[in-house]
Amino acid sequence: MKKGEKTRRSIVERSARVFNTRGYSGSSMNDLIRETGLEKGGIYNHFASKEEIALEAFDYAASLMQARFESALAGREGALDRLFTIIDVLGGLVEDPPVPGGCPVLNTAVESDDTHPALKERAQEAMTGWLRLIGSIVKEGIWDGELRADADPRETASVVIATLEGAIMMSRLCDDPAHMMRAVDHLKEYLKSLAPATERSVA
Repeated sequence: MKKGEKTRRSIVERSARVFNTRGYSGSSMNDLIRETGLEKGGIYNHFASKEEIALEAFDYAASLMQARFESALAGREGALDRLFTIIDVLGGLVEDPPVPGGCPVLNTAVESDDTHPALKERAQEAMTGWLRLIGSIVKEGIWDGELRADADPRETASVVIATLEGAIMMSRLCDDPAHMMRAVDHLKEYLKSLAPATERSVA
């Protein structure tokens, strides 16, 4: 990797911490200057605007989340085991986020809303990927007979993501990870209920 590429990557990685902690609106160029250790001109040699940095910083944070999913799911077999793994990955964001500040998708979605369309679009894309991942696992579970035929992939994905993201917010707001622990336990029982009655009785 060339020096310029290393500098650009360093700016993105360090800026991700700022944006995920302070938000886009709450982050100034001076904040980025302090975090990166570069002068304003040094930053603008690589990026045309704060928004461009923020978009790449979000992509970087989202890629760390994707890597966590891939690493945790490697070698996992069976729909329930894979779904439990995803729940554990998202549940771990309360105490061990990929970048300081918590879940980057949640933070960006809450702040961007209609004020930063480009960031909102990035958050939507990331969230859609998570929903599709869960939905595809549920479909596989139905095909394999591990989950009931009437299990709804879209509904299950919505319930899992909405519950966990809400638990992240509550845990951070109240400084109490118990909210997430309860959500994780509840979701695992919910997913078990989607298994055929014969398999639930065996479990």
